[in-house]
Amino acid sequence: MAAAEHTIAIDNETAMELPTLPPNQGLEAFKDIVFGSAAGMAGKVIEFPFDTVKVRLQSQPDHLPLRYQGPLDCFRQSFQADGLRGLYRGISAPLAGAAVENSCLFFSYRIIQDILRATFYTSTDVLPFPALVLCGAASGSITSLALTPIELIKCKMQVPLAGTNATAPGPLALVASVFRQDGILGFWRGQLGTLIRETGGGAAWFGGYEGVSALFRATRVPSAEVGQSKTDADKLPLCQQMIAGAAAGVSYNFLFYPADTIKSRMQTEDITHVAHHGERQTFWGVAKALWRQQGLRALYRGCGITVARSAPSSAFIFTVYEGLRTHFA
Repeated sequence: MAAAEHTIAIDNETAMELPTLPPNQGLEAFKDIVFGSAAGMAGKVIEFPFDTVKVRLQSQPDHLPLRYQGPLDCFRQSFQADGLRGLYRGISAPLAGAAVENSCLFFSYRIIQDILRATFYTSTDVLPFPALVLCGAASGSITSLALTPIELIKCKMQVPLAGTNATAPGPLALVASVFRQDGILGFWRGQLGTLIRETGGGAAWFGGYEGVSALFRATRVPSAEVGQSKTDADKLPLCQQMIAGAAAGVSYNFLFYPADTIKSRMQTEDITHVAHHGERQTFWGVAKALWRQQGLRALYRGCGITVARSAPSSAFIFTVYEGLRTHFA
């Protein structure tokens, strides 16, 4: 009997020590989804014409002369051919993608932080910078699974049909075409590139934002000296918040841009006739083809315009998200 009571005591003690997540997870998840979606869609409207130019530069076939000589030439040709409407062609899929991407990023980023605090820290602990970078990487890897199918349709819509003046298919027609040609797994073509980009990019995006924010906070007067609460003191002015967001966007897009180039090439090869021998290319096969074409320059084709548009877009995304979070706290 004594042994049984001892076992129960041990079991009860163990149960009490199990980590527990903070309450109201349902409400917090709802906020992450709604606020992240709103911020992502607003940022996508700002950046989409630049993203169209980026994809068209990335998707130029390696067996033909380059169609565009650079971002400005691509802008000029695209605008002359279809006007502003052409630069926004295919925005429906990216708007959905931006909503999915940012809601997944912010939701999983917060959840992973809560899990780390419940397991290794306390609920009031400020996580160290390496832990925040790890949370960003894990958040990006999770998001990549939801993002690849949406980006597949987006890229196919952004690239003009090769050698024809026929009306380009819409998103539903492209979804049906992908399913007929490759089945359900065809929607995850380019997943390795998206995984590399989003895992590393998530670490760079959240790491850049948290790192720059921490630098701004370190230069401020301690809250006790100005009569502020710690929560109020941690809030950054709007201009500093936007600078941190801009730094996050630049870090995300520049560091892992080659993976995005390879991914875009794989997802548009049936349109641009990259696979002119009738064979589907692998991730590393596309990487080798790009390297043979122009070396490192080919892997970073369109990077300048991407980094330029990512700064205001990312600044806007973080500012909108943090503003909504603060307002509806």
